[in-house]
Amino acid sequence: MSNIQGKVVIITGASSGIGAETAKLLSSKGAKVVLAARSEDKLKDLQESIKQEGGEAIYKVTDVTSVEEVDALAKYANETYGKVDVLLNNAGLMPLSLLNKRKIDEWNTMIDVNIKGVLNGIAAVLPYMREKKEGHVINISSVAGHEIAPGSSVYSATKFAVRAITEGLRMEESKESNIRTTIISPGAVQTPLKETITDEDVKSSIDEVYNEAINPDSIARTIAFAIEEPADVAINEILVRPTVQEW
Repeated sequence: MSNIQGKVVIITGASSGIGAETAKLLSSKGAKVVLAARSEDKLKDLQESIKQEGGEAIYKVTDVTSVEEVDALAKYANETYGKVDVLLNNAGLMPLSLLNKRKIDEWNTMIDVNIKGVLNGIAAVLPYMREKKEGHVINISSVAGHEIAPGSSVYSATKFAVRAITEGLRMEESKESNIRTTIISPGAVQTPLKETITDEDVKSSIDEVYNEAINPDSIARTIAFAIEEPADVAINEILVRPTVQEW
């Protein structure tokens, strides 16, 4: 039997891209997925699509920058299914820009979503996972969490932070609570992520990179692989690029 079968998986940023594809794949393997994003219409459509394929899904409109809303999400998952097995911290933004453009509001939004949102998710699920001495936290970083390019300074900083937070969580909870951690660092993927870029000097170069972007279902399969391993095996970090992507 699949190790995914019956697992309760919370997915943030579930309304499109990597989150939506992962929800579809995991539900097809028997997971009970808890969908979270800000767009209720998209969440409803995804839930219906999953149910039509015989899967099980619930959703809760959630802003990951709100501690209260993310706590309520985890509570809803636990009250509905009696446990929380996996958290996929997938919600993120990528409004790349050169520092001299002073897009300070965009910097702060990235910090709020990409860093604080991840921390809020971890804080919300840890009590449930620690109580049953088992769980799995999967955080989406990026190739930009390994390499820095012009225009990626703040975004890269947030994704380096995701990797640091995840490794710290591993060191604190792997032996104490048998909680597994996984960092997934995608390269260019066909998602709405780059649509948040407002700096035209950066956008043109990023558009070239994304001409070779891979389908988000490739990342979904990677996430499923990490979950599929038995409880005594932790896939701690995976970097997934298009074959032709150089950086």
